[in-house]
Amino acid sequence: MLAPLPQQPVEFMRWSWAEIEPYYAELIERPFSATSISGWLADWTRLAELVYERFQRLYVAITVDTTDVASKQEYDSFLDRIYPNAQTAEQKLKETLLASGLEPAGFDVPLRNLRLEAEIFRQENLPLLTEELKLNAEYDQIIGAQTVNWEGKELTLPQLRPVAQDHDRAVRERAWRLAAERQLADRRAIDDLWGKLLPLRDQLAHNAGLSSYRDYRWKQMLRFDYNPQDCTRFHRAIELAAVPAAFRLYEGRRQKLGVETLRPWDLEVDALGRPPLKPYTQIDQLEDGVSAIFHQVDPQLGEYFDTMRQEGLLDLENRKGKAPGGYCTEFVASKRPFIFMNAVGLHDDVQTLLHEGGHAFHVFETNALPYIQQKQVSLEFAEVASMGMELLASPYLSMAGGFYTPPDATRAFTTNLEEIIRFWPYMAVVDAFQHWVYEHPQAAIQPASRDARWSELWDRFMTGVDWSGLEDEKATGWQRKPHITQVPFYYIEYGLAQLGALQVWRNALKDKAGAVRAYRRALALGGTVGLSDLYFAAGARLVFDVEPLQEIIDLMENAIATQPLL
Repeated sequence: MLAPLPQQPVEFMRWSWAEIEPYYAELIERPFSATSISGWLADWTRLAELVYERFQRLYVAITVDTTDVASKQEYDSFLDRIYPNAQTAEQKLKETLLASGLEPAGFDVPLRNLRLEAEIFRQENLPLLTEELKLNAEYDQIIGAQTVNWEGKELTLPQLRPVAQDHDRAVRERAWRLAAERQLADRRAIDDLWGKLLPLRDQLAHNAGLSSYRDYRWKQMLRFDYNPQDCTRFHRAIELAAVPAAFRLYEGRRQKLGVETLRPWDLEVDALGRPPLKPYTQIDQLEDGVSAIFHQVDPQLGEYFDTMRQEGLLDLENRKGKAPGGYCTEFVASKRPFIFMNAVGLHDDVQTLLHEGGHAFHVFETNALPYIQQKQVSLEFAEVASMGMELLASPYLSMAGGFYTPPDATRAFTTNLEEIIRFWPYMAVVDAFQHWVYEHPQAAIQPASRDARWSELWDRFMTGVDWSGLEDEKATGWQRKPHITQVPFYYIEYGLAQLGALQVWRNALKDKAGAVRAYRRALALGGTVGLSDLYFAAGARLVFDVEPLQEIIDLMENAIATQPLL
């Protein structure tokens, strides 16, 4: 008789595979029926939650401090000794459930996912997947070590970002070139990393009997509702609707700045000469303000965020040695989210925390679902949760005790709408680049070919900014988007979800309370229904064509032009 699994996940952090394996073995061997399957699934869930939370806590440790050798060793040890064995055992459990022919209530979509996961599983891929995670950690170490000397101080590149809002164009250019020079110093290191990643990913697909890594990744990401051709359709819609709109924004900015051409260092400064938005000076102020906003959107959402603050589930401030970017992960056994970001005092930090807060609320809202497989949410809708929250929160940026005066809140909101319009063309570059890489692996293995393809796509979609004399900086832009290296094909989600989130916002313009209720209902569904149904539950549609995109852009451009007070 096995002892009960630990109640506290921290107790599980030191368990060896020899201690874990008997629990998997017992589940694999235990008979179950239609009347007992709920208990079997509950026990599987608890075990899987403990293993997954352990992995996530180790990942958090190596991102909050990329220089922590002990944490990196523990992470690597988990990948070597626990991860492949757990994956093998999970595969056996999936096969056991599928072979039973039983279909538990609320399990239609999870069963569909399990069938596809079982289909592409290969034992020989486990060491490759482990090595891929280690190479991804190497990328974080490369980026996390990038610092520059600015006016006598050593700064990380995120810490240098506020200079991009300086009204002295020469200062902005000097800072931009300094950061670019530091990034280019790692050009060879990232190229070398890709020399290892691309053959590894090609082998993953080959082992699974698939002709390309794109085919493998599509199945690995459980994409049922759309295909690569739909992505190409969306790229074209962006080219027809968003690229002209973005060009109009760039041209308006150029004229307001009074410059002959718009350069990369002209994109963040206020075009009307107003001082940069300064929403906060201390991290506590950022947390206080965002908490107040969430309480205004919905009191329960505010309580969720306050729980995270009280339980130390936020790591927000940028520092040397911290991995780049921002994320929200889930400590699934503890039923808690964790938010990681790199705040440096900008309005973008407010948007990022609102965004990651949406992901965190997804975790809280799905806690009532009994089985871990039901919580596996498609990324295309997970990003609706985050981007939708940014927009639902926007009316409260200027409330009493908030971040801004009403005029500054309107400025922040319209700036956000402008950034969304400009984002779609960039998203198309990133996604189209990834399709090319894995459709043409022999060409993509050559650094010069990658740089040339990125530049070609950049010139197609990113019109309105002058990159003359900055050809190397432009060509290596793909190296500075972590998703491309670490989570290939995870970027189209942002573009599709942004369109879904804007539909939620459009609903909120007519009925705020109703839009928030629909938003929360959709989040609570987790992964129990398909992607299109999740969009529908939130009051939106999953679309790829130019007409719906143009409708939303027209709405946004009108809001930007009229600048209504929030």
